[in-house]
Amino acid sequence: QVQLVESGGGLVQTGGSLRLSCAASGHTFSTYAMGWFRQAPGKEREFVADITWTGRTRYADSVKGRFTISSDNAKKTVYLQMNSLKPEDTAVYYCAATDDSRWYRYEYDYWGQGTQVTVSS
Repeated sequence: QVQLVESGGGLVQTGGSLRLSCAASGHTFSTYAMGWFRQAPGKEREFVADITWTGRTRYADSVKGRFTISSDNAKKTVYLQMNSLKPEDTAVYYCAATDDSRWYRYEYDYWGQGTQVTVSS
């Protein structure tokens, strides 16, 4: 099992920035990548960004150029730097982890509890 703990959410004004962190523990040797998803009220959960432990990244079109995902492999921690935030970025952000066989299909096995990000207009 892999445990994921997120931190860093909060309330910010339009155009502001936030940085989310996610620390992984447990059987992290079985993971290939970690990522972020988000779910806004009344909407389905959607992919935001992910990063493999070798540094390969992917982003949703809606956040490209504004969000940056990075990792500290030694700490098994992933970060999501969010800049130029918009009200439509408001959501609960979930950290997730997956192995290499499922990463290609954006399928994730382990999930954190979520952290709220609210962007006021």
